[in-house]
Amino acid sequence: MMPPEEEEQRPAEGGEGVGGFALLRALKSGSARKGCDPFAQTQRSKLQHRRARINQQINKEMRMRAGAENLFRATSNHKVKETVALELSYVNSNLQLLKEELEELNSCMDVYQNESESISVPMIPLGLKETKELDLLIPLKDFISEHYGEEGVLFEKEIKEFMELRQAMRTPSRNEAGLELLMEYYNQLYFLDSRFFPPSKSLGVFFHWYDSLTGVPSHQRALAFEKGSVLFNIGALHTQIGARQDRASLPGLNQAIDAFQKAAGAFNYLKENFSNAPSLDMSTASLNMLVRLMVAQVQECIFEKVTLLHAQKDFLTWLQLAQEAARVQDVYSLVHQTMTQAHVKDYVPFSWTTMVHVKSEHFKALSHYFAAVALCDCPAASDVELLEHEKAFLQFHVTMPEGPSLCVLLQDPEERRKLGKAHLKKAIMKHEEAMRIHGLCKILRKMDILQEVLSFAHKRSLSKYSEIDHEEDFFETGDAPDIHPKTHQKPEIKSPNFSQVKVTDLFHRLGPLSVFSAKNKWYPVRRVHLMRGENGFGFTLRGDSPVLIAGVIPGGCAAEAGLKEGDYIISVNGKDCRWSKHAEVVQLLKSTGEEGVEIGVITLQGSEGPKAVEKKAAAMSSGSGLLKSNKENSRKSLMNSKSASTLLVWNKKSKRSKNSTYSIPFTAVGDNEAMY
Repeated sequence: MMPPEEEEQRPAEGGEGVGGFALLRALKSGSARKGCDPFAQTQRSKLQHRRARINQQINKEMRMRAGAENLFRATSNHKVKETVALELSYVNSNLQLLKEELEELNSCMDVYQNESESISVPMIPLGLKETKELDLLIPLKDFISEHYGEEGVLFEKEIKEFMELRQAMRTPSRNEAGLELLMEYYNQLYFLDSRFFPPSKSLGVFFHWYDSLTGVPSHQRALAFEKGSVLFNIGALHTQIGARQDRASLPGLNQAIDAFQKAAGAFNYLKENFSNAPSLDMSTASLNMLVRLMVAQVQECIFEKVTLLHAQKDFLTWLQLAQEAARVQDVYSLVHQTMTQAHVKDYVPFSWTTMVHVKSEHFKALSHYFAAVALCDCPAASDVELLEHEKAFLQFHVTMPEGPSLCVLLQDPEERRKLGKAHLKKAIMKHEEAMRIHGLCKILRKMDILQEVLSFAHKRSLSKYSEIDHEEDFFETGDAPDIHPKTHQKPEIKSPNFSQVKVTDLFHRLGPLSVFSAKNKWYPVRRVHLMRGENGFGFTLRGDSPVLIAGVIPGGCAAEAGLKEGDYIISVNGKDCRWSKHAEVVQLLKSTGEEGVEIGVITLQGSEGPKAVEKKAAAMSSGSGLLKSNKENSRKSLMNSKSASTLLVWNKKSKRSKNSTYSIPFTAVGDNEAMY
């Protein structure tokens, strides 16, 4: 029997679910489009199938409720109102049951955990957002015909390839390949946005996504919603990868730390760059909660890492462990506060809130237990160690404990035992509180690993207390001060590195984006026949891909044929030159004979005339021609002349090289200029 994680890594039959040829084509194009087999009967895929089914039922019930509410408002018939009110109560009951079922699904943390025999406190992973299938064939073909003046049918292969990529990214495998698949699709959305989404017109396509936490469907025409949802799934997949690591080993812990830090980065990036979210899971409050949750899980892994690295424990090591545990308690306490806020607690699963609360109490108990062990099990400091121990202990408690001076406390075994006993008393109280809170949640009660961890820690503290408790103790055990939280490794929030996954524009045959994009409009292609005169053709060329006619000599061949400054050469004697370099176009022009040459040119609307050319050239030289766009749709791209790379950040200006072929019109101009 193959373990779940190995099963999940198998691609769908034929690679993309469309036969072996699709896989071969994907391999040739360098794509990693191998989503999981949607029919694989793994525990994780079964959960995702259940999520999809619940989402569809919620969608159906919400449509029924909307219809019933409209009828209730519209009718004045008393009997009809009574019937509709009854129907509404039935629908609301169904919605509540579905919400509870989805909450239980979101609480299935054990499915995503590592299956090793080591006992680790479970981590909280996120399920992926579900989306509906999207048919872009007709809308994109129509746009290509209308905007680009090309036969839409000639681009069916590219459109289908994009749709296959979208279909594959709906079921990413729970590993690096799955992340690359989501990144590849996310990067392709930059090209789709530039090619097919003009600022003043809608493509008429709706992107449907279901809320990961509530299952409520949302849809928008804005491509930013698609981008944001894919970004959310990148973060969610990182949480699943982090949860499955074997945290009993150092490599597993490092991978878990990296995964949760990247998850925090994805959610934080989404929070900062996506506004007006239509679904609750992508609201600012929800994303803020998820970022804090991921940071807390990173801090927990750091604590486990410190525990693993310090096999031999002395007084200072126990103090460090106590402060690390206090730091974990501190961050989980903040997460719990965030989860219980009025606008968040209604849709966060109760099991998550309870788990976070349990961990907060559990790690506080551990911090006091480690403090007690440091005081009771370690020998009194020698004269050489005393200064170092005093320095560490001064920064250990939030407030200094009552009693003798620090020097006496550290060297007197009886005083150490008294303070250790106070810490153990507090540890036992916090263990019992953690177990009480754990018992309030039915879902957590079923989680054997968590029950085992809490029970073991509680018994260990009780055993230690019995060990140091003396029958002749007549003093009243004091209240131990809280331990100052401190960590040797602060969690990072690692923003997504989109440039790691290189992609090529699927629609590059339409021409360079600097000219042939959705935001630009141009007049129909003009075919101009030129005969070489005594002084050549009579125009000046500049730039690459496409080459620009920067100047036309009055009275020359080019002027008489109707060429104008600002025209772009897109063909020479029938050869497509949209992607041609300056030297290639010049060579084609020079190789013409007495019969002359036929040049295909286009003129951008609003760029006619010498003044426009001068204005744009000036904009190029001053570097002020960068596109400005809104937060949701803008991206910066690092493109070079050799390959179409990826999109990076929305809404940040990019530094472009002078020779870049991906920029606004005329930014490629300004290197070589010559008369022909």
